[in-house]
Amino acid sequence: MALTDTYALTEPSRTDVDLLDGPTLLEFGAPWCGHCRAAQPLLAQAMAGRDNLRHLKIEDGPGRPLGRSFRVKLWPTYILLEHGVELARVVRPADVEALDQMLGEAGR
Repeated sequence: MALTDTYALTEPSRTDVDLLDGPTLLEFGAPWCGHCRAAQPLLAQAMAGRDNLRHLKIEDGPGRPLGRSFRVKLWPTYILLEHGVELARVVRPADVEALDQMLGEAGR
């Protein structure tokens, strides 16, 4: 699976996300967010070679239930899930190492 470039305007339900099979990286943010844009090259580096990692890029904001269900407060927030269980989380990564550490062997 490839890195997703654009934010999904319609988010999946929490139930749908919890039922996803295999490792999934949720990315919460907004296209106008400076922190989100700055993190994109780091994410691209961290996702390289992770062909089996599903990436869902979700546009977040007030009243968006998926982000609230994961208690997202700052953007970007990256959450690694396996069968709906949160394994790791990084908020506003400063370097690619933070994302690599969060992802571990997921998707390789």
